[in-house]
Amino acid sequence: MAAESRMDDPTDPAFLKRRLDARGKVAALRAENSQEGASTAEGVTDIYVEAKGDPAAVPWADLAPKPQLLGWLADNPGRGRRAIDIGCGLGDNAEAISAAGYCTTAFDLSRPAIDWARRRFPDSAVKYRQADLFDMVPEGRGDFDLVHECHTIQTLSGKARDKSFSVIADLVAPGGTLLVLASLGQQGTQVSGPPYPLEPSELARFEDAGLTLVSENRFSVSWFGREYPQAFQVWRLA
Repeated sequence: MAAESRMDDPTDPAFLKRRLDARGKVAALRAENSQEGASTAEGVTDIYVEAKGDPAAVPWADLAPKPQLLGWLADNPGRGRRAIDIGCGLGDNAEAISAAGYCTTAFDLSRPAIDWARRRFPDSAVKYRQADLFDMVPEGRGDFDLVHECHTIQTLSGKARDKSFSVIADLVAPGGTLLVLASLGQQGTQVSGPPYPLEPSELARFEDAGLTLVSENRFSVSWFGREYPQAFQVWRLA
């Protein structure tokens, strides 16, 4: 049992070694998935399947909620309002949103990711579902008081990326909030991805979709000895 529990411990040296070993394979899979038209379940080589139950092989799986999200939730409890977590992965952010008092829906393109999240949190109040972001509207148009977008847009390219900003904005209810956590790139710089960090001008596209920027926190995270610029933004729909 001890060995099994340490398998899910990101601080364990063995976990870190497995994650490092998986980087090349995951990068190749993500490059394949990012090809034009690969935004549906049929077009995706599922990294969660390839992981074979090992979270170390899913490099974006922190197995904990994002600190920036936790900080915002501490000051903004849900009190029964509706929230949605986009690209929920293994469920940690969705669980934090639910624990803060939001009636939470969480979706991911990957059915195995959803099944994995349900196994991790068998007594969860979160409504987990497999879905494509681009199928959520008009079904979820203006339906959510809180929309949480964490590192989803940066996995997209081409027309899917261009469309994602308005699709995400359309989920926000009047008076609602959009939280965006994104990796930042330099304006006009070509990046070999995925992921493809967002240029500052891209983040401004939420304003074009009718939202108002309330606050922004820029910082960096360290991953295997390299610093990655990040932005945490709070947007509001009047």
